[in-house]
Amino acid sequence: MAAVSLTAVAARADGPRPAVLVLPGGGYGHQADHEAEPVAEWLASLGIHAFVLRYRVAPHRHPAPLEDAKTALLQIRSEGNGLAVDSSRVGVLGFSAGGHLAATLSTAVATGDSALDLEAAVPDLTVLCYPVVSYTEEVHQGCVDNLLGASPSEDLLREVSADLHVTAATPPAFVWHTADDAAVPVHHSLSYTGSLVRAGVPAELHVFPHGRHGLGLAPEDPGPAQWTSLCAAWLARMGWTQSSPNAM
Repeated sequence: MAAVSLTAVAARADGPRPAVLVLPGGGYGHQADHEAEPVAEWLASLGIHAFVLRYRVAPHRHPAPLEDAKTALLQIRSEGNGLAVDSSRVGVLGFSAGGHLAATLSTAVATGDSALDLEAAVPDLTVLCYPVVSYTEEVHQGCVDNLLGASPSEDLLREVSADLHVTAATPPAFVWHTADDAAVPVHHSLSYTGSLVRAGVPAELHVFPHGRHGLGLAPEDPGPAQWTSLCAAWLARMGWTQSSPNAM
């Protein structure tokens, strides 16, 4: 298993701390900088070690990004990349296409590599920000083209649709979206959350009435800007932080 390159932002707290793998969006064609290190800095302010992964994108195809994400999660659990990581509390946070990658990681979608398709490569909790989830309903065609290429089979489309693979073993999730997202319909978040609820997995969903796709931390959008404080409170209830500070 080849190592991947991670940008680490250490928690502002002592002792072994929970860790979160941050997966920026970009339609599997590039990666959005504002969904990367700034988000890691926010997590670090909560007392959580954060690791940003620049996973492979087009022209690389599935399962390359998932291989990178699983490798990163295993690397964080086993080594901590020099930080004191509580290996029993390693989560994932993803935006848009990075949210799709986080969801496939969370639902144990296989890469076909037995060294990677391990229980330890499934995160302990999940945060999804306006995620791409389904490759069969209300699809984001750019993600389909970049991740799977032209004319993928129906079986492959179902294989990477995370909402179809939720089980009782899928980790708890915090999910948010905007109702008028014109790029990735809110259906994706509704479908994933619905699958979690039906499987008996704890889930928290927030749908804000307005907001463009790709908001990141959304500091200038009064509605969606609440997501960081809501997520911080959820992380506190999950026992991953000592308190739930306000959004940045």
